[in-house]
Amino acid sequence: MHHYSFSIIIVTWNAVHHLKKFLPTVAATEYENVEIIIADNASKDGSVEWIKENYPKIKIVSFDKNHGYAGGNNKAVKYATGDVLIFLNNDVQTEPNWLNGLNKAFQDEEISIAQPKILSEKQPGYFEYAGAAGGYIDWLGYPFCRGRIFDTIEEDEGQYNEMKEIFWASGAAFAIRKDLFVESGGFDEDFEFHMEEIDLCWRCQQKDKKIVAVPDSVVYHLGGGSLPKSSPRKVFYNYRNSLLMLMKNLNSFVFMKIFFRLVLDGISGIRLLFQGKPAETIAIIRSHFAFYAMIPDTLKKRKDADHQIISKELMFDRLIIVEYFLRGKKYFSDL
Repeated sequence: MHHYSFSIIIVTWNAVHHLKKFLPTVAATEYENVEIIIADNASKDGSVEWIKENYPKIKIVSFDKNHGYAGGNNKAVKYATGDVLIFLNNDVQTEPNWLNGLNKAFQDEEISIAQPKILSEKQPGYFEYAGAAGGYIDWLGYPFCRGRIFDTIEEDEGQYNEMKEIFWASGAAFAIRKDLFVESGGFDEDFEFHMEEIDLCWRCQQKDKKIVAVPDSVVYHLGGGSLPKSSPRKVFYNYRNSLLMLMKNLNSFVFMKIFFRLVLDGISGIRLLFQGKPAETIAIIRSHFAFYAMIPDTLKKRKDADHQIISKELMFDRLIIVEYFLRGKKYFSDL
């Protein structure tokens, strides 16, 4: 078996508390050809000093300002020597042998991107919200996972223990062949936070690249570490970036689908208002205006969108909000 070399890249910003808890598990990875690179987004909390003192062998790349997830990862790649890049959140705990399953998956030359099984660090028997056992998308760009649809998170009972092709891999633990990452231009830095991994996967799908979930590799994600799940800032990025992603990648009826999506966002905003969350409603309105301002630049990025063919198994041909909220289908196996 060929042993791929892995470069694990961890972007961090003022999160020395996460590094102290989670980095020791990553550093204890049992694999012969692996390097760890910390991409530090100008932390002021002593992160760099702590790593140098405790893990002198770890490479540190320090930036002069906060470049976010997309920018920090993109800029760190040029320091990576591995065949496969793994973008790992700073709040992910790994098992010692977690790279063996990924290495085995990449033996298949057709596989370009992979994610481990992502379980919750707080409740290890359950999947974790951001990625679970692999991501899918519906035709209006709503993402969901095997093991997590909206806020329903499944217990891991081995129901997703077969390696399976997926639409997107989670940015919490995202493995990609280095040459493909470089050739595809990396993460879109206009996204700043959220959805950039789905956008990258969608662009790779257009090039006919195969993306899989690898259950033999297991990690535990704390989640919500960088932005709390219901912060107005998070709502803003989720809604804006979802629209940018559709504009960039949809191949047919793009404006009709975006109009439909804008209407649904409006309904969602009204719902939040009635739930007593006016700041989140305002975040949705702001996200739409930010999206309108970015339309001209986003249209220029529509390179491969027109000749993509993505199977119905990977891109759900019904609306996940209808299946979940109206038909009561809470689990991936119900769909």
